[in-house]
Amino acid sequence: MINLISKQLAPTGILRVGINMSNFLLVSGVNSSGLPKGVSPDLGERIAKELDVPHKLVQYKRPGELADAVNKNQWDIGNIAFEPKRAETIDFSNAYVNIDANFLVRKIDNFKTNEDISKSKVKIAVAERSAYDLWLSDNYKDIKLIRATSIHNSHILFNEGKADVLAGLKPKLIEELSTNNQLKIIEDPFTFIKQSVGIKKGSPQVIKFLNDFILKLINDGFIRQLLKKYNVDKKLSIPKL
Repeated sequence: MINLISKQLAPTGILRVGINMSNFLLVSGVNSSGLPKGVSPDLGERIAKELDVPHKLVQYKRPGELADAVNKNQWDIGNIAFEPKRAETIDFSNAYVNIDANFLVRKIDNFKTNEDISKSKVKIAVAERSAYDLWLSDNYKDIKLIRATSIHNSHILFNEGKADVLAGLKPKLIEELSTNNQLKIIEDPFTFIKQSVGIKKGSPQVIKFLNDFILKLINDGFIRQLLKKYNVDKKLSIPKL
């Protein structure tokens, strides 16, 4: 069975792993060779080891670029957040980690809950085509999204006063609190970002293999060990599958 999956998933004989370099929680930097290191690259390497093939890390600056390349024969698996819009062109495994997405607001403003923000027609700074940008587009109809080209730039937009609210990953928002005591986080996440493994559509056997393998990695502690290795075990949660 593994040989069959290997041929389907890595037809070139090398597993090409698409990596979203903007996800600072899953990609902690680069090694001395300039290659990505972190939870996401290590997971790609582990899948390749299971398939008994070498692997190659294919880097993308933003998740949208990775998603757009699904039918361009650039990657075989893409480590990217699940999102229904993306699922129109990508088949996703079950999540291997979750990330909270929250709102950051100024204390002077009267936002107490996510519902307050959803009804207020405020301007929300967001990283364009991130999973939470797509989620907000589908679920918050009365807001105005101010899109930035990166997570870093979305924080700049908010700090420059060009948006009323900043939507982002909670660990990154916490960094803002450490430098500005006039800000607060709406504690309840408005959504959870499900970090998954994506493939080109149409291979149910491969998805079953990935789901079974991710479950094994969760149950045998491999995912938890990865989170501790890269010091993100307090920032990410492991799904209960």
